[in-house]
Amino acid sequence: MSKRNSAKYKLDRRMGENIWGRPKSPVNRREYGPGQHGQRRKGKMSDFGIQLRAKQKLKGYYGEVTEKQFKKAYFEAARMKGDTGQNLIGLLERRLDALVYRAKFAPTIFSARQLVSHGHIYVNGVKCNIASRLVKPGDEITLGKKAQEMALVMEAQSLAERDIPDYVAVDGAAKVTFTRVPSLDEVPYPVKMEPNLVVEFYSR
Repeated sequence: MSKRNSAKYKLDRRMGENIWGRPKSPVNRREYGPGQHGQRRKGKMSDFGIQLRAKQKLKGYYGEVTEKQFKKAYFEAARMKGDTGQNLIGLLERRLDALVYRAKFAPTIFSARQLVSHGHIYVNGVKCNIASRLVKPGDEITLGKKAQEMALVMEAQSLAERDIPDYVAVDGAAKVTFTRVPSLDEVPYPVKMEPNLVVEFYSR
């Protein structure tokens, strides 16, 4: 499990966007960056800066995936047929922690990763504690019995700000099926993600 070194909402303020769409985000009150000079940091960005920002935003959205894991996903996407940006989104959405989050088993991507690493998630009936595992279409993801009674899980399932996307089929309160790999347009990002800029960043 990768360790998050910075406060998650600091990323929101650095980007100037509420990247997870959470009502508690400080961006809802202050759109400028953190620190005493945050309001004065609005200079014109270089192409590299724009690409780096797009990469940081996408990587941060999935719970600060390590650079090694993210780069690996990019190279795998580049080897696949079709559009590399779309392939990258498909691979990130196939991560087990991302699907636990999409299924509303957890209120944040960080708590989704914690649920997986603590052994509360089953894939096709087998316990799995690897958050970066890639789920295949047709795989069933089930919440363990102990986890179903957690306040965290109950809070997640009552969240009004998020809907379960079409590519995750719900089967009761504790089981979902991953039906297909989504395209960029189908993924319910609260802010605009630009995987094409991420591709440009890595292909320099």
